[in-house]
Amino acid sequence: MKMRSTYLLCFALALAACNRVEHLGRPPQLTDLQDTAEFEAMVNPPLDIPVDSGRPEASASLWAGEQSSLVHDRRASVRGDILTVVIEIDDRAEISNSSGRSRKTSEDLSIPQFGGIPQRLARKLPEGASFDDLAEADASSTYKGSGNISRRDKLTLRVAATVVSTLPNGTLQIEGTQEVRVNYELRELTVSGFVRPADIGRNNEIAYDRIAGARIAYGGRGHISDVQQPRYGQQITDILLPY
Repeated sequence: MKMRSTYLLCFALALAACNRVEHLGRPPQLTDLQDTAEFEAMVNPPLDIPVDSGRPEASASLWAGEQSSLVHDRRASVRGDILTVVIEIDDRAEISNSSGRSRKTSEDLSIPQFGGIPQRLARKLPEGASFDDLAEADASSTYKGSGNISRRDKLTLRVAATVVSTLPNGTLQIEGTQEVRVNYELRELTVSGFVRPADIGRNNEIAYDRIAGARIAYGGRGHISDVQQPRYGQQITDILLPY
């Protein structure tokens, strides 16, 4: 059983190292666009049945509801449409806490009278011993603690997202990805969430703070990111060791 656990651990470490081996000596590969949910939404749009009045002049009308019409709403509204997400995060948080505690106790115990028993036992005690001052204890403790947290996050980005589905209440679910490779480092930006059509601006843009359940991730992978990450063995020892 112990030998099997060792084999399983070695196999898990080997699988974890595959991500590093795949770009050994070469830059990390970009994600295939055909494997994304955005591509699926574009190639499989919702079924749209146009309403034909049967009149010949309907096809030449400037007021048609088609997307190429001059009066068509250019904002994203159905599956496969694209909109721009504006991410401008500038948050700052400062927290300062302090606490103090002081405690002092004193206890005295004596048995001068207890049915004459102390007097009878006092004869057998060593010289100088007495029940008048049987026990005395003093204790004191002092505690003082303080903490300070200061944090600031600033991020300014713009990314195009795709409507991947429309919920029954009309809310749009969007997903967007962006990958930029510079030399041997790949930067990734992903955004997803739920958008109300009314919150999309006239220029087909929406701010990140109007996205419900927003999930924004900005990171990367490549040689620099690999060096900045601790090795798997160090991560395991940090979890297991209690000190």
